[in-house]
Parts: sequence; structure tokens; C-alpha cells
Amino acid sequence: MAPIVRVNDLRKSYASGFEALKGVTLDIEEGEILALLGPNGAGKTTLISTICGITMPSSGTVTVGGNDILKDYRAARSMIGLVPQELSLEAFETVFNAVSFSRGLFGKSRNDALVTDILRQLGLIDKKDTKIMALSGGMKRRVLIAKALAHEPRVLFLDEPTAGVDVELRKDMWAVVDRLRQDGVTIILTTHYIEEAEAMADRVAVIDKGQIMLVQDKDALMSHMGQKELIIQLDQPLMGDLPDALGKYGLEVIDEGARLRYVYDTKADRTGITALLNDLQLAGLQMVDMETRQSSLEEIFVGLVKGDAA
Repeated sequence: MAPIVRVNDLRKSYASGFEALKGVTLDIEEGEILALLGPNGAGKTTLISTICGITMPSSGTVTVGGNDILKDYRAARSMIGLVPQELSLEAFETVFNAVSFSRGLFGKSRNDALVTDILRQLGLIDKKDTKIMALSGGMKRRVLIAKALAHEPRVLFLDEPTAGVDVELRKDMWAVVDRLRQDGVTIILTTHYIEEAEAMADRVAVIDKGQIMLVQDKDALMSHMGQKELIIQLDQPLMGDLPDALGKYGLEVIDEGARLRYVYDTKADRTGITALLNDLQLAGLQMVDMETRQSSLEEIFVGLVKGDAA
């Protein structure tokens, strides 16, 4: 099955000479959740805006469901829902009417039952007759999602969807995203909350300076690129410096000498743990407990952007 979104050698330059996208190529599979990560100014919003038809590309091609975004723009855009970063809403309109109107913009017939169901899923049903100007920021964010879903898109772009939203509302939105995935909707998510990508994404794409640095299955990325750390609990806090025999391990003394932190590469043939534990004993340090921890997606991402990960 062909990818539902195909981006090939996409470039976007401005009159100033700034090149926001530098030959981006990316395939997005139907029904997946792709997390698009990158620092501020990396090109995330420009990429989304171009796919959605808001920004004109300088060169390259994009198709959505086989429809070229320039040649078949009506068909392509009808398949796309977009939740932008900005809270741009009709202040004096009611929630229900605003969502229903968005459906009509795509030539869809009126469907009050569908709009009501969307509002119910997003926890907005008791606000359906409330004017948008009276809503909190978190509720306005939910209205943006409802408007994006009103015409039943097959591809949904969420550009920082939970920015400024409290933890409870954020978790509710995660639940909505999970239901959409079960319905077969393809979701592209940009976020500063790395835990969102870690919790929901199937794959992760990292963009920096207008270029895609990496696209990989999330679990494989964490497995292949992540480091693990071993925390060693000592029976007595270490007094003074580490013994010279332990210097080669790069140990970090933490918790006022009560524990030692050892970082090792999961891809290496040998972790060095056996030798470390043996040398600890020879140095007269007694271990009472130890635990391992996998590095988080955030740590991997930071390493990629800095060029530390290979």
C-alpha cells in the first residue's frame, strides 16, 4: 500500500534568501502516528503548512492520498485536518456553530449528530452553546481540534496541540488521538512535550535546519541509539575521590557519595559492567543494590540535534 502522504525533495525559500526547507523527503504511512520533532526554527511548521496548502513550495512535490497538493489541491485538502498552534477562532460564535461551519467549508452536508459526537469526545458537549470568547485557553484548543475533525479528514496534523493546556486536558487529548488512530486516521504530531511523542508515536522524524535528520520506528530508535545507565548503591557513602583503579569507567558520584552512575552503550559488544563490579570489590567498595535505566526519547533527541548521536 502506498504511503498516504508522500513528500519528495521539498524546498521552501524566501525572498530574503532564507531556506526553510532543504530537500525534505518523507513518506507517512496510513494509520500511523508520526511525531515530528525539532528545535524552534527547524522547519516543522513550514513543512506542515506546505503539505496543508497554506505555504507554497519553491520546488518538490507532495501528494496526499495520491492527490498532488498543487494540481489536485481540492482533493488533497479535503483529506487533511489541521490543528494550528495559534488560537484563531470566531470569538462571538458558539462552539457548535463554529465546528459545524468548518464542516461546510469543505462542501460537506450538515451533520449535527457527527458534530455532537465530536464535541462529546472532546469534552465540549456542555459548552456547545457557549460563545468561544467565554472559553478558557484549554477549551479553545479543544475547539480547534473539533473544527479540524468536522469534515472527517483521513490525515490530521497537530501542530503543538497541547501548548498551554494543563496536564488533565493533555491526557484527555491523548485519549482522543488514540481513538482516532483506532479509526484509521493518520496523525502527524509536532510537540515540545517529548513525553507525548514517547507515549503515542509509532515513528519519530527529527528535523533540524530544514532537513530531515532521521526517520525511525520509535522503539527501534530508543533501542539502537539510547544509552543505558547503571546506578550502583554503596553500603557506605564514598569519602573523598574515587579510587584510581575506577577512573577508566567514567563514573559519576551522585547523592553525596551514596551512589555511582555508570553510562554504557547498548550497541557495544561489551558493556563493561562485569569488569566494573569486579574492580569495585577490589577497590574495597561494597555494593548493596543496583538498577538500570534506559535513556529517554528527549535525551536521544537532544543528542541528535547536537550531533552527539551516531
